[in-house]
Amino acid sequence: MIFAFSVAPATSDDADGSVSEAVAAAVAVVRASGLPNETTAMFTTLEGDWDECMGVIKQACEAVQRYSPRVSLVLKADLRQGYTGELTGKVERLEGRLGGRP
Repeated sequence: MIFAFSVAPATSDDADGSVSEAVAAAVAVVRASGLPNETTAMFTTLEGDWDECMGVIKQACEAVQRYSPRVSLVLKADLRQGYTGELTGKVERLEGRLGGRP
């Protein structure tokens, strides 16, 4: 199963509105989980079973809560049991369809 999520504080004390410190705390939780993951400019993608991924996402939200009493979470899931390595496998199949073009 693959979960793509974005978690951020709803408020920020930074003059420019940056939330990078809180988001970094969430990403640190994900990376410490040991589950396959990838972080891009807008989302963090995590691969594993339902319970382990949802536990990590909950911990990431709790990490952000230390920075703001209000937290925003956006979550998307590909619930396909019995498949692993799909974090990269899906992209490899797509690239194959595109003829290997980036």
